[in-house]
Order: sequence, then C-alpha cells, then structure tokens
Amino acid sequence: MRLGAGGFQAFSSGPGFPVLILTSGWFHCSGLVMSNRIQIRIGGLGGQGVVLAGLLLGEAGVIDGKYVSGSNYYGARARGSECKSEIILSEDPIDFPLVSIPDILLALSQSAYDSWHRDLKETSGLIFYDEGVITPRKKLRVRQMGFPATEVATKRLNDKQVANLILLGGFVEITRMVSSSALRRAIKQHIHQRLWPLNLKAFQAGAELARRIHG
Repeated sequence: MRLGAGGFQAFSSGPGFPVLILTSGWFHCSGLVMSNRIQIRIGGLGGQGVVLAGLLLGEAGVIDGKYVSGSNYYGARARGSECKSEIILSEDPIDFPLVSIPDILLALSQSAYDSWHRDLKETSGLIFYDEGVITPRKKLRVRQMGFPATEVATKRLNDKQVANLILLGGFVEITRMVSSSALRRAIKQHIHQRLWPLNLKAFQAGAELARRIHG
C-alpha cells in the first residue's frame, strides 16, 4: 500500500488503531543524528494522557508540513491498563503507516519502559523517560535521558495529570522534531479552551526545564 500526500485519512483496524494523519512537507531534527523517517512510541498507563500526547505530536508535525502517520493501542480498561501511541515523522511519503522498530521511546510508566525498551534500534535509539517514576536499566545499547515530568507537574503545577505535557515540552525542546509553536497550536486544536492555560503552562515548564538541564 502506498499513501499519497495531502489531506487527512482515518483508518480503523480494530480497537486501538483509530487514526492516521498524513500530509506533505519536510522533516528536520537537530540534536540527534537520525534518518529522515523517525518512528516514535509513547508508552504509559491509561489515564496518563499517552494518546493525547501522540495526537498532539502528530498534529504538530502536520502543522509543520511533515508527512505524519499515527496509531494508538490501549487495553480493555480505560484507566490503569498499558497503552501506547505511535507516530512516524518523515521527510518523504510514508509507504507503511505503522511503527516497526522505534527510534524513540517516550516512557511515562515503569511498565511501558520494561515492555518496550528492548524494541528500539540499538546504538541509535533514544529513551526519554519520566525520571523519579521510572528506574532505568543499565548497559542498554541506546541513549537514555531522564526528565522529572511528574515531579514538576506535582510540585510546580499541583496536577500530575499534565506530566505528559511536561515530558512532551522537554522532548520537543531537546530534539526539535517539531516546532514549539506548532505544538502550542495543536494544544489549542485538541484540548478544551478552559484547559488551555494549564496545558500550555505545563508544556512551557517542560521546555524551560530542558533548556536549563540540557542547554
């Protein structure tokens, strides 16, 4: 199957794979040496905003003019069960829309880390994880970066539910895989207006912390 550029297409292949977004454009990434096709998996538990994080990252890619595809998986229970969101960002048209071997894992829970850390590309892979929530394994042949998303959400914003936006803010600031302005636009497109201040503040807090920690 080859997917053409332009527009929005939705695919359904059973529970957990609801959406594919695709558009034409270009891809740029600074800070990491990777190919022009980046496969990203976001993992956590139901209720942590994993699917929302994937939706926002994919939408930001579309806004930036990239080719983007995405899919979601979640367990039978709405909250507390393992779930993941997968996104492909590409400079070129996407022939196969599902993630095969992730380049990057964003982990919001220990179970997600434990389940999927082995799936990454060795030597070039990156695990960006919620520090303080996850105990990373040693001697993995991938790069690992801890980021205190839940700690900042709890102590600074008094709401651990926005840890996903803080982690996303740090990730976007460090990797520049999508622009911060595009992610902010995505927040306003997909989150209710009354929640804009909290979520934008969380995203900004993550970006500012990343600048302080990683320069």
